[in-house]
Amino acid sequence: MNIAKIAALLTLPALLAGCNTMDQLASVGKAPPLTAISDPTTVAGYQPVNMPMPAAIADTYQPNSLYRTSAKGFFKDERAHRIGDILTVMVTIDDSAKIANTTQSSRSSTNSAGMGGIFGQVVDNVSNGNIDPSDLISLDSGLNNRGNGSVNRSESLTTSVAAVVTQVLPNGNLVIEGRQEVRVNFEVRDLIVAGIVRPSDIQANNTVPSSKIAEARISYGGRGQITNMQQPRYGQQAMDAILPF
Repeated sequence: MNIAKIAALLTLPALLAGCNTMDQLASVGKAPPLTAISDPTTVAGYQPVNMPMPAAIADTYQPNSLYRTSAKGFFKDERAHRIGDILTVMVTIDDSAKIANTTQSSRSSTNSAGMGGIFGQVVDNVSNGNIDPSDLISLDSGLNNRGNGSVNRSESLTTSVAAVVTQVLPNGNLVIEGRQEVRVNFEVRDLIVAGIVRPSDIQANNTVPSSKIAEARISYGGRGQITNMQQPRYGQQAMDAILPF
């Protein structure tokens, strides 16, 4: 059984390498294809967002008033507020983190035990004086531990992407999702933004900063010849996962 598992693990990298080779051969001289525009709600694995909602408030009007209690604003504007509406997400990420930890500990202990009286004389006679009865047992132990760790991370990203309202939650918050693909020669840049936005955070010019998006999911990457060269080969990745050293 173990031999079969080992054979399967060794065969898998070869199959993956073969599939990757065929894909690369089929795309020789061709630019990476762009993904077709589609409804995000029809993509496999899509699930509507369910969040805790407050109790619904019935619309009521005060005498001689045009304002209702559940209204978000008095005047209508063109900001996104319905399913299918489009708004622009201003993605601004400027994060940096620097952490350094040092841990050092040490411990030592010494224990000894002896025997006197008639039993000590017996030990002394049996060993012909080679064993000191007052120091029959002696134990020494020591422990030293030292660890160092550091994190130095810096990320910066500034861009914008148009997103579509895919769902309106019962409390009025908007679920948005947007994807942008740009192809330059043989490299495609992907930008994906998704999350939940409050209508009040949408500015008058129908834009919202990424810092105002709850449950934000922002992905910025690429695919193509340059990205393939930056990735380890499938065989190397498989061996890194299998080898214990």
